[in-house]
Amino acid sequence: MNTKRRMSIFALLLVIILTPMALAAEEGVTDTEIHIGSFGPLSGPAKLWADPVYGAELVFKMVNQAGGIHGRKIVYHPIDDSYNPAKTKAGVKNLQETVKMFAWVGGAGTANGMAIKDYLVGRNVPWVGPVSGSEVWVTPPAKTIFALYPHYSLILKALCRYAVKELGKKKIAMVYLNNPFGLDGLDGAKKALKENGIELVAALPVDVNETNLSPACLELRNAAPDTVILWMDPFKCLRLLTLAKQMELTPQWMAPSLFGDFQQWHKLSKGLIEGMITDNLLNFSDKALIEKYKKAFDELGNKDATWCLGLMAGIGFAEVMVEGLKRTGPELTREKFINAMESIKNFKNLASDTTFKPFDAGDPSCRYGNKKIYLQQCMPGGETKILTDWIEK
Repeated sequence: MNTKRRMSIFALLLVIILTPMALAAEEGVTDTEIHIGSFGPLSGPAKLWADPVYGAELVFKMVNQAGGIHGRKIVYHPIDDSYNPAKTKAGVKNLQETVKMFAWVGGAGTANGMAIKDYLVGRNVPWVGPVSGSEVWVTPPAKTIFALYPHYSLILKALCRYAVKELGKKKIAMVYLNNPFGLDGLDGAKKALKENGIELVAALPVDVNETNLSPACLELRNAAPDTVILWMDPFKCLRLLTLAKQMELTPQWMAPSLFGDFQQWHKLSKGLIEGMITDNLLNFSDKALIEKYKKAFDELGNKDATWCLGLMAGIGFAEVMVEGLKRTGPELTREKFINAMESIKNFKNLASDTTFKPFDAGDPSCRYGNKKIYLQQCMPGGETKILTDWIEK
């Protein structure tokens, strides 16, 4: 072996000996950075569902401003998918295979999440807090997915029970988006009403790209419901509420927490959501914590974002991820991160209290971190009236 070749081999061995951490580094992690991905409709008709993306961004900015986590700064990569599952799939795959994400947080939409669920699970990439209440995230559970959004079945059960038992309603209709999000809602409403001995008087699907809500509103008027559950994207709901007012259709409106920020939606709807009942998952008891984030938002918040319930939900989900990263310690690997997430018990954050358990393929609750909501009603001026205590599944 010539001298030049021996020196080359020696140099290579020296690099291997002196840099074991670099060679053993986890995907998406360097000595100074942690790469985290997310997705949401940052543009398009459903862009108001992008608020959780901006909430997570705020948390990561605050973490980085304070020095990062065990010496590493979080590099955040939100994808604009325009609420289009095909764009979600292409964007997530491209980012994961080029830039390399250590993990994902949030991500709006049931159909959008389902488009990339198997892909991320197959690559053993952790995903914290899909912004969807579908039970597909935990039934069956996946070791790498940590769900934080309350199940739609819980939300519909609470809404329907309140309508029947507390308000004495008997003719309940539903207008739902004809996609996995809407179909989950329809299934939840049917089961919840069956428990209360009644059926939907009308179940009206609306296609994702539909802009004309007049046919649905006419069918509602013909069905004459005393209560209508709206399970669509915000702008379709607003169109239907506008048409309903023109047709003098005045049922009790109900909706999931996408309409839960009453101050914001009262203004956008010009008062049309007054009287609407929604669920809420946020814990407003820690006023100091909320004020801390509000102050940080004023300083660091994305210019395209507004301070609202959706943004606060994104903060809560990101808080849980950050807690997991902190508990993992300096040696950051996906396996250690998953173990750290499983150690979280009664962690108080803006998205209520969070608890996970060691992975058990037969126990969906091991990956279902938040099982509590309460109901609220929009009052004049967009004020909020709390209707119930915490409701648990």
